[in-house]
Amino acid sequence: MKRILVVNTPMVTGHEIRRTLGIVRGNTIRARHVGRDIVALFRNLVGGEIQEYTKLIAEAREQAIDRMVEEADSLGANAIVNCRFTTSVLMGGAAELLAYGTAVELETV
Repeated sequence: MKRILVVNTPMVTGHEIRRTLGIVRGNTIRARHVGRDIVALFRNLVGGEIQEYTKLIAEAREQAIDRMVEEADSLGANAIVNCRFTTSVLMGGAAELLAYGTAVELETV
């Protein structure tokens, strides 16, 4: 798989969009782990960052990005512009993280 640039802006400085290939997306659904919930409960009592959940959402975000990039690569894109993220709760303890953007073919100007 070739390297694909992912940005959250509609343009890339020094490049022109030669072709727009369409919307690409990647998602993952993650469930909390009972062991992590117990540790998180104690952290919630004393305050501060709940590192177990921070790590869980970071892993989910990376997996969603990887899947979005794979889809863009299959279309022949070399970049994704307007990348965005959204989350939604599916049920108690499980959530979806979705990454989406527009696959494009960039040309250096």
